[in-house]
Amino acid sequence: MVTRILIAEDEKPIAELIKLALTKEGYFCTAAYDGEEAADLIERESFDLCLLDIMLPKIDGYELLQYAACLDLPVIFITAKTGVEDRVRGLRAGAEDYISKPFECSELTARVEAVLRRRGSVPEVIRLGDITVDRDARVVKKGGREVTLTAKEFDLLLYMYKNKNRALYRHQIYAGVWGGDMLGDSRTVDLHIQRLRKKLSLEKTLLSVHKIGYRLEVYT
Repeated sequence: MVTRILIAEDEKPIAELIKLALTKEGYFCTAAYDGEEAADLIERESFDLCLLDIMLPKIDGYELLQYAACLDLPVIFITAKTGVEDRVRGLRAGAEDYISKPFECSELTARVEAVLRRRGSVPEVIRLGDITVDRDARVVKKGGREVTLTAKEFDLLLYMYKNKNRALYRHQIYAGVWGGDMLGDSRTVDLHIQRLRKKLSLEKTLLSVHKIGYRLEVYT
């Protein structure tokens, strides 16, 4: 499953450097160059982590941090503000970590990995009724019997679970699983949803949402 990271940084060369470094590590990155654009993306898309510059135009990083916190989106501050009071303010406001500019890309990726590990919201073994999903072994069983899923079907199931009980647009699902823009063709998402429903008998759980997309209903 693709991990999606939002980079909110108004200095484009720095944003591109971060994007290049994290893309090489297998992350799917989206850049926003001001706070307003970042807020719109947070509202429309689903991200696993936000790398956030404090001194953003239009809406600053502290305001965006509060918005991200409402959506349980973890944030790492990346900023030239190196004073202790700035670091303390950011951490007390809810940031997971704080990286000062300039930084080494190796340090950045290590801190990203640490936060994602710490904030991992999907357990190693997922249970959906009589279905069990072992993330590490990539094995799915229904009623004790193993069910063969393709790589993308497995990634799609994990993505829907991670966003359980939330209506997702088709383009969100495509970006989260395939790591790119859907370009107006929703058949790939629809076909994989149909296959999951059939293979795992999820017709009453993996629901269609009119004019939006799909929702996985999970009752705990």
